Amino acid sequence: MKNADTRKLLDALSQNWQAEMRGFHAYNAFAERDSDPIRKHILRNLADDEARHAAMWAKRIHELGGTLPHDDGKVDNLVNRLSASATALRRLEIDESRDIARYGKQIEELGDEPSIAILNQVIEDEQEHYRELGSLIRNHYPASAVAEMTADPKSVIAELLAKRSNAGKQAAGWIGDAIYGVNDGLGAIFGIVSGVSGATLGNQKYVLFAGIAGMVASALSMGSGAYLAAKSEGEIYEAELAREREAIRANNLEARELLSLYYQVKGLPQEDSDRVVEHIAKDPEQMLRALASERLNLTEEALSNPVTSALSGALSTAVGALLPIIPFFFLSGYPAVIVSAVVSLIAHFAVGAAKSLITVRSWWTSGFEMTAIGAVEGLVTYVIGIGLGKLGS
Repeated sequence: MKNADTRKLLDALSQNWQAEMRGFHAYNAFAERDSDPIRKHILRNLADDEARHAAMWAKRIHELGGTLPHDDGKVDNLVNRLSASATALRRLEIDESRDIARYGKQIEELGDEPSIAILNQVIEDEQEHYRELGSLIRNHYPASAVAEMTADPKSVIAELLAKRSNAGKQAAGWIGDAIYGVNDGLGAIFGIVSGVSGATLGNQKYVLFAGIAGMVASALSMGSGAYLAAKSEGEIYEAELAREREAIRANNLEARELLSLYYQVKGLPQEDSDRVVEHIAKDPEQMLRALASERLNLTEEALSNPVTSALSGALSTAVGALLPIIPFFFLSGYPAVIVSAVVSLIAHFAVGAAKSLITVRSWWTSGFEMTAIGAVEGLVTYVIGIGLGKLGS
């Protein structure tokens, strides 16, 4: 091999060695700061792989008579500032994809068989790194990592609980939102009604004005909040979808392989998985949504409709807010205050009992807890109202 060719090859291999050492230091730094045992295990494995790759490049550089560049052991500012957050891991995921692309070009350009053999092995590992980082970004543990950690029951339990927690959120979402809306409206307006009743001795007109104004404000606030939350969720999903679309466009074969692996993990034989993926891939949009469904654990159909969320949030809040006001449409003075308090406390108990639908607590314990909270809230605001009424008189 000519000297010029050797220098060119050594320059490329030195860059490869530096890239692997940067990865080694970054993964090690993240592993040190991560408190999750499975994530820490995965990150340390990634660091070990990067160190092994660097050693392979170092050996080949020495065989060619070259010397290794200086390694100061430092990591970049991103790693210094962040733990293994989704933002930082996305940065590393991008670096891995760039390395895969660069190594792929080197297979065609280097013309050195020993280096090409190393490249083939490194590319295979880097593709696995890319997949594992994608899982960590979305708070999923790769199946292989969980299997390796079976000796640590606490880690496995943590993974199972995380999955059950996510499933529970999806199943009970609309019930929880409705209960939260009713509770928010009931608590806020019961406090207003109690306070104004104390200040005005249950004056029907003032209590109705204050209660209705508070009901409208609470309903609009809850509705707008629910709308913005659902809209943000949809926007995040679309952003992730765009990211997946770009990844498929950049490396369609890898995307097919990844989707096939997801189906294999679910128990489908490899041949069947490959056949299903081949069929899905005929439609680019279908391929995109299938891969996004597996990687993001979310489908477009599962997203909340912003308008529906806004209406349900506003209406449930209005229903809860209306209950303490109703007696004042028919009564005034202390009778109205007493009836409103009774109605509101019964409603607090009902809301607390309804919470047992999405929790493991008994309905009566939850109901009495909410009733006690409502009673304290009403009493405190009523006393404050009496004090303010005396100050204003």
